Amino acid sequence: MLELPNIPAVALARRVIRTLREAGHEALLAGGCVRDLLLKREPKDYDVATSALPDEVEALFKRTVAVGKAFGVIKVLDDNIEGLDVEVATFRHDGPYLDGRHPSSVQFTNAAEDAARRDFTINALFLDPDSGEVVDHVNGLADLDARVIRAVGDPRVRFKEDKLRLLRAVRFAAGLNFDIDEATLTAVADMAAEIKVVSAERIQAELTKLLTARGQSRGFKLMLETGLLDAILPEISVMVGVQQPPEFHPEGDVWTHTMLALDLMDYPVTITLALGVLLHDVAKPPTFDDSTDRIRFNGHDKLGAEMAGDILRRLKFPNDVIERVQSLIEDHLKFINVPKMKTATLKRFVRKPHFEEDLELHRIDCLAGPGTLETYKYVRGKLAEFQREPEKLKPKLPIDGNDLKELGLPPGPQYKELLAAVEDEILEGRIETREQAIAFVKQQAQLP
Repeated sequence: MLELPNIPAVALARRVIRTLREAGHEALLAGGCVRDLLLKREPKDYDVATSALPDEVEALFKRTVAVGKAFGVIKVLDDNIEGLDVEVATFRHDGPYLDGRHPSSVQFTNAAEDAARRDFTINALFLDPDSGEVVDHVNGLADLDARVIRAVGDPRVRFKEDKLRLLRAVRFAAGLNFDIDEATLTAVADMAAEIKVVSAERIQAELTKLLTARGQSRGFKLMLETGLLDAILPEISVMVGVQQPPEFHPEGDVWTHTMLALDLMDYPVTITLALGVLLHDVAKPPTFDDSTDRIRFNGHDKLGAEMAGDILRRLKFPNDVIERVQSLIEDHLKFINVPKMKTATLKRFVRKPHFEEDLELHRIDCLAGPGTLETYKYVRGKLAEFQREPEKLKPKLPIDGNDLKELGLPPGPQYKELLAAVEDEILEGRIETREQAIAFVKQQAQLP
């Protein structure tokens, strides 16, 4: 008997199923939660499939939201816990998918036909939470045991219905460390170019799931093998074969380095760091130069930030994500100069927003290349030192523009320059008082 965890989400799903059954309807847990429970993984949510029609579901529960009533989907909200809900979907058979995403019509039916319209066999299982019995109409249990991603029925038909399933096949294989069934994999490769018809928002959501779970490098290798990478992120696929100077990158070409870097991320991982790792060397192919004593990639940090912005805007990532990723990429080479930086420059660098991500990208970049972490350890030490006196990391200036005006200086760009110079002196430990700051300004501005 499969036991379910004792958590509020499961309790709500059990109450929903019990209520539906008491009203004479069939009701079971369905889809991804069943798969994850069988794999001893923690499900993200608990969905219910039922013979009850949408109107009947709404009538049985006080708080519901019709999130997709035309497709038989009603969300049941918990009476006591805000934000807790369960999706309840009526067993259905889908009509033709004319738009490559939604069925043109649905017919409410039984569990067997509902399983037959789902994407992959391991996602088409049902579970009775009371008996622990798994209901399997598509041999999903066998595929789960064999660790295989297999489309339900004809893979070309499943992918034609919703082209995003091409990428989902890869994402599930990567995240679960499963193989893809040969017929399913062949269909993905043959139809890969059709992923382009899927909206950027949906591709972005799928890539986010792939990048923030384990197995990313395997996912990207499968995308490369099937042609999905050329269709979605050609800027990544061109990394293959772009050689690097062996004295700095003994691991191999830019593609190999990037895949190793993905595997070195610790978990949980933010999407900004994951994208930074994926794209930090995206400009190496266009900046490749072997005309001198060794291979160089001059300016790949600046160009990489620009390219990342273009890629992430194309995929409709939020602006705050784009800005953080661009900052990560543009600054990732600054660590080379850290040991030579003035104290003020280093303090300004380490106090930038989300600097922990910059430092983590540096750690990953080093381990995926030469493997040395001297600079990483040096910065960690400096951070600890600076954090003992945080007020000296971002000090409040003892003077401002009004003081400069009182000294007789005309307003203009020099105000910003002088105040920045004052902050430098404070960060270096050479100015501690207002009097010292004014004396410094007078000296800099050559005032009496």
